Amino acid sequence: MSAQLTARDYALSGSKRPLAALYSRNAKAVIARGLLATRSSNWLIMVSGFFEPVLYLVSMGVGLGALVGTVAGPNGEQISYAAYIAPALLAVSAMNGAVYDSTWNVFFKMNFAKLYQGMLYTSLGPLDVAIGEIFLALLRGAMYATGFTAVMAVMGLVTTPVALLVIPASVVIAFGFASFGMGITSYMKTFQQMEWINFVMLPMFLFSATFYPLSVYPQGLQWFIQALPLWHGVELLRQISIASFTPAAVLHLCYFLVMIVVGMLLTTLRLRKLFLR
Repeated sequence: MSAQLTARDYALSGSKRPLAALYSRNAKAVIARGLLATRSSNWLIMVSGFFEPVLYLVSMGVGLGALVGTVAGPNGEQISYAAYIAPALLAVSAMNGAVYDSTWNVFFKMNFAKLYQGMLYTSLGPLDVAIGEIFLALLRGAMYATGFTAVMAVMGLVTTPVALLVIPASVVIAFGFASFGMGITSYMKTFQQMEWINFVMLPMFLFSATFYPLSVYPQGLQWFIQALPLWHGVELLRQISIASFTPAAVLHLCYFLVMIVVGMLLTTLRLRKLFLR
């Protein structure tokens, strides 16, 4: 004779796992969906974004570099102008790849495709979505960094095995921009508001000691530039590229680690507030 079931047997109990409401440990589902979408429709956009910094490197590093000659790199070491701007453009490449995926791509999914609402109506938590989307942005940043480093090697700008560390360092830079970019995009509701992202990125690209030493700017402007994330990325990759390190390298790395933690927290909390009311 079978035992009679009671209401207690049908009761559902919540998970006792920490952060269960935020993270279901299934970010791979978000990643798999993103890779499938990229393969079917967005691969050409991903490839096209790689060429902009390469064209800058060839035109300015080779063309203008012939007129400039050598410049002072980290620790005052004299290097060619092409070797000076190449790590900076690599940082820009990592930033561009991460920012595109974590801003415009996220903006469309959030406000038009309503993709995140559908994801969060399942067992996925906001941290799953954040990790998945940011991983896709990092993948793009890593692809750009690897391809750009290969171009640097062909041009003879990779002179030490240590320079290969620019690839993982670029991923860290992309991580910082991607985590913050997704959180900021969650506040954007119109295309006009999204234009502010380009408005911020262009001056950061031009003024973060990408093409000129920081010393050419007035002191007040130098302080402002040194607060920008891209400047820290440029300086970090510049030191790695010629294996000439200063104590500031630790500061540059810590800047992005803090940026990653704050950005991930911002993104997770914003997704929860927007879609899990």
